[in-house]
Amino acid sequence: MLKLHLEFYKKLYLIRRAEEKIREHYSEDEMKTPMHMSMGEEAIVVGVLEAAGKKSQAFGTYRSHALYLAKTGESDMFFAEMYGKAAGPAKGKAGSMHIALPDAGVMMTSAVVGTTIPVALGAALANAYLKNKRVVVSFFGDGAVNEGVFWESLNFACLKKLPILFVCEDNDFAIHSRLKERLGHKPIAKVASQFYCHTDAASTTDVYEIYEMTRNMLAKMEKSGMPGFLHMKYYRYLEHVGVNEDFDAGYRARKELLPWMEKDPVKMQRDRLIRDGIKENAVLAVEKKIDEQLEKSIREAQKAPFPKKEELMQDVYA
Repeated sequence: MLKLHLEFYKKLYLIRRAEEKIREHYSEDEMKTPMHMSMGEEAIVVGVLEAAGKKSQAFGTYRSHALYLAKTGESDMFFAEMYGKAAGPAKGKAGSMHIALPDAGVMMTSAVVGTTIPVALGAALANAYLKNKRVVVSFFGDGAVNEGVFWESLNFACLKKLPILFVCEDNDFAIHSRLKERLGHKPIAKVASQFYCHTDAASTTDVYEIYEMTRNMLAKMEKSGMPGFLHMKYYRYLEHVGVNEDFDAGYRARKELLPWMEKDPVKMQRDRLIRDGIKENAVLAVEKKIDEQLEKSIREAQKAPFPKKEELMQDVYA
């Protein structure tokens, strides 16, 4: 169990520190891609993907950093893509909002709300035909629930009993619009529970609780053959797009953030390690190793070559 908790912390710390490095360097204007930061949601992605296993296929949104880093654990190609360099997984052409590494199970992320959900559905349908026991995890925000394609995809998955887990990362905002200003129906999880799928909901930032919740969900899915739906609440620390805070923008107040900061997922997991008997020096050594990894990745990305002009028309359909 201690090994698992340490693995959780490594991933949580990697995601948090990678984004802190982005914040540190973004003003240098070498990373040209828009950034949608993952701070606050790290435990959801880490817990869900750890439970889903290495064979799982993950589809996400433009808020992609946590998904990519949790699934791959690598940062060299990640930062190369942030800097628009040829060494990135999309050779510098995807940036933050479309980063993917299919060989590692990061199938697709997209800048357009809701667009990866039906693609994830297609992957689950393929897996069902192949009988390969691969689970698809589709991450999306609460804003995507306003899109018709979400309900169509959920309906089809239930009808065909597909191996797909829908995960709604609900931060209460679709950009700046609160959930209560957008929904003309009962809470999301309650509506989803009317479909022929397993549903669960939580507002925890404890990565282990999320992991256990997901494991239970996947066990039910495997036994029944029905898909699953998780509704997970969290709070976005930074602005919708960008690397700064936005509590002066008028649509939310800093006091909303404070209770969530008291149960910050990275700090909670670090405290758990110390409580469970890991010496603080050992934790510091883990953090130092990850910090050095990130520094190396950034240095290499900064020095790496940009893609050649001919690359512009490669890997495109038309």
